[in-house]
Amino acid sequence: MSNENDTTYMRRALRLAARGLGRTHPNPPVGAVLVRGGRVVGEGWHRRAGLPHAELVALTRAGRLARGATLYVTLEPCAHEGRTPPCTRAIVAAGVRRCVVAVRDPHAIVDGRGLRELARAGVDVEVGIEAAAARELMGGYWMRHAQDRPRVTWKVAATLDGKIADARGGSRWITGPSARRAGHALRAASQAIVIGAGTARADDPRLTVRGVSADHAARAALAPLRVVCDTQLRLPLTLELFGPQLARGTVVACGRRASPARERALGRRGVRVWRLPVTNGGVSPRALARQLAREECHEVLLEGGAHLGAAWLRVGLVDRIALFTAPRVLGDGALSWCGDLGRPRLPRAPQGRIESLERVGDDALIVVRMER
Repeated sequence: MSNENDTTYMRRALRLAARGLGRTHPNPPVGAVLVRGGRVVGEGWHRRAGLPHAELVALTRAGRLARGATLYVTLEPCAHEGRTPPCTRAIVAAGVRRCVVAVRDPHAIVDGRGLRELARAGVDVEVGIEAAAARELMGGYWMRHAQDRPRVTWKVAATLDGKIADARGGSRWITGPSARRAGHALRAASQAIVIGAGTARADDPRLTVRGVSADHAARAALAPLRVVCDTQLRLPLTLELFGPQLARGTVVACGRRASPARERALGRRGVRVWRLPVTNGGVSPRALARQLAREECHEVLLEGGAHLGAAWLRVGLVDRIALFTAPRVLGDGALSWCGDLGRPRLPRAPQGRIESLERVGDDALIVVRMER
């Protein structure tokens, strides 16, 4: 039976897990707390893929005090041999009496196996404490393995009246330095950045992560895949993304009828090409989302313009909108941040709820979670 203390200790485990956000891919962030006699005797979190899992860190810190203790862990312990030993084996060997788990691991190689192994060994197992918070923390990992698609965030930088460029197409810089650093932090937490051909042609972006501190070991995780949607493969080869420094981390998603000669030219530079179905004149968002999931991209950031973002929003693939708003006004003739949504009536318009609202330098950031 769960009690108030279970919730308290699981929330502590969730706070520990959050310390690993953006560093554990392709693993999820996980936290663990060991409690014996009403006292925390060991705790830890998963710091990086390849390093010990949270349970093992907590068990090591607890030592002999783990015997008879209760383990609170934000995700089902693994029972398979990977880059690290099975956590279930260590939990049983340490003599843990009870294991309280926030959520079952949706990954096909786990998916209840760890829970069953613990129960067979005589460990009292309980699942579901702070489950919603744990799923939210795992974000894209959960969606990748439960729904076969990544979590998608559409990042927008706009004026107070919702414009992303002036009448001549000028967009640098709408927001200030603090907001741009926050935008790079969103990139660093993603495994892929997606833009459209219009943005690529107009801005010639590099789509790299800058101004975000990281230790040497974590630096590789801050290099998200750069994906450009170019249905007909018509973008010029002179773009920065196709140059020698960026080409090997860049993918162009195109239609199946795009020019084979252009594909070969991109391939010679090291750019990968994904041929995908086309819907409404552009690369299918659903097909691209599935492809990104196969590439183990759990968190995807849309940085495309009004057309690309609206296409993903129309089919229900935008999970969050991160809207950076600058206190300036451009008026009529400037480009709005959201494109055609099929003219829905107000009661049927895409609806979300405000998740957070904060000041970022001279600008504001509002994060909206879109409802299904």
